[in-house]
This record gives sequence, C-alpha cells and structure tokens, in this order.
Amino acid sequence: MPGSKGGGVAKTAEPFVCGGSAATFASIVIHPMDLAKVRMQLFGQLNPGKPVPGFASILSTMVKNDGVASVYQGVDAAIGRQMVYGTARIGLHRAFSDKLKQMNDGKPISFGMKTISGMASGSIAVCIGTPFDIALVRLQSDSMAPVAERKNYKNVFDALTRTMKEEGAGALYKGLGPNILRGMAMNVGMLACYDQAKETVGKMLGDPMTNGPALTTQIGASCVAGFTAALFSMPFDLIKSRMMAQKADPVTGKMPYSGVADCAVQIMKKEGPQGFFGGFSAYYGRCAPHAMIILLSIESITKGYRSVFGLS
Repeated sequence: MPGSKGGGVAKTAEPFVCGGSAATFASIVIHPMDLAKVRMQLFGQLNPGKPVPGFASILSTMVKNDGVASVYQGVDAAIGRQMVYGTARIGLHRAFSDKLKQMNDGKPISFGMKTISGMASGSIAVCIGTPFDIALVRLQSDSMAPVAERKNYKNVFDALTRTMKEEGAGALYKGLGPNILRGMAMNVGMLACYDQAKETVGKMLGDPMTNGPALTTQIGASCVAGFTAALFSMPFDLIKSRMMAQKADPVTGKMPYSGVADCAVQIMKKEGPQGFFGGFSAYYGRCAPHAMIILLSIESITKGYRSVFGLS
C-alpha cells in the first residue's frame, strides 16, 4: 500500500526499476545497430588506410557469412550492462533531479541544474557498469580479429572471468576515463536536452502540454535528444571502444595506446579529425531509436508499475 513500508520502498525503487526496464528493452531492440557501430569504430584500427564500410554493409555481410543470429552477438552482455548501467543512470538522474526540485522549493530546476544531475548520474553509473561494457565490446569485436588471435568467448560471464583471470581485475576498468566522459555527455545530451527539446518542439507544434506532452512532441524531442546525445558522446565513445578492445602486441608485449590522450593523438594523426566520428551514421542510428524507445516506453512501464504497487 502507498502508506506502508513496502509502498515506500516501491516508490523509492520506481525510477530505478522503470528506467532500467526501459533501457534494457531498448538495448535489445537496437543491439544490431550497436554491434555495427562498434565494428565501424574498430575498422580503422584493424584496417588502416581502408575506407570504413557502412553499417548496412557490415550487418549484411555478417548475416551472409554467419547467419541472422550473428547480429545479436554479445546481447547477453548488453542486457547485463543495461540492468546495471541503465538502471543507475536513469534512476539516479531522476533521484537527483527530484532532490534538486525539493531544494528549489518544488519549483522547476534550470537547464544548468539538469545538466549537473545528468553529469553526476552518468559518471556514477559508468563506474558501476564499466565491466559489462568491457565484456560487450570484446564480445562484439572478437570475430574481427585474426582467427589465431580470437578469444572465442562463450558468453558475457566467460568474457568477464577470462579477462580478469588473464589480464587482472584492472582490465575490467580499461578505458574508464573516456567512458566516464562519454557517460556524462550521453546523459546530458539525452536526458537534459530532451527536457529542453520537449519545450521547444511543443511550442513549434502548438502542443499546450497541459496533461503532459503529446506523442508527436515526445517523438520529436526524442529525435533531437538522440542527435545531441550522439554528437556530444561520439568522440569519447570511439576512444572508449579503441581502449577497451586493445590487445598487447604478441611480439613486443606493448599495448597500442598508453592512455586516453595517446589514443586521441594517434587517431588524429592516422585518421584525421573525421576519425573521431567514424561510424557516426550507425552511432546516431543507435542513439536516436534507443533514446526514443526509452523515453516513450518508460511512461507505460511506470504506469504499470504504479498500478501493481498501488502508487499514486
């Protein structure tokens, strides 16, 4: 019941359960796009000087060579990641925003406050979910390596345990720096910009939003949020993918990149400024639907959750 201890727990857990469920559902739907995005980002590293193929070409080649199931390679890691990372970033953002509103005497908070909430929740969530991100990138990129160098991971838990056993626990947090920056940029671009875009799109469409935004307003704002999330986070996501997928040279034992700055410098030297946006079409194709599915489905999920627990 709403007034009971159980109801209080359910109310506190609401943004985490509903946010995590929406993020997990969205991740399953767009996983093929995410897989293509990672492969496009790593193509320049594995095939220097060659033009990066489009995501449609990558996916069609995978289906032709390995079957339809191949486009869902690593989906278990994606689900595990969203159950941890997605739950934390959306739930914490909601919790922080509600607290800031409370401190502001119940008045709407500014875009700056929303940005701070997004950056804080994004950075904390990344610290919690990075091991699953490592496993996801490795599962998605393993088949791109030469046959002799492939790890042939069985599933997400095999990737996690083998990485920790073979390279140490620190390997599960490889690329944490750019991943935190990406998480902060992603949360600001998706959540804070969504709120701002909702107001702008609502005015353009003449939506009074008296009982919440209309579906067309939500879709338009979600598309904008998907673009800003992709634009803000793409360079950090690229660096994160490169650092997470790097392996020591079998002859020298030296890693390709010594750190975030070195990775960025090498990309700039070898691939130019455009190298930071390699695979942007697939990345945007992933971010926009992901943002839209989360922001649209979370409303229905929240209504169902409140109905089950008798929350107002």
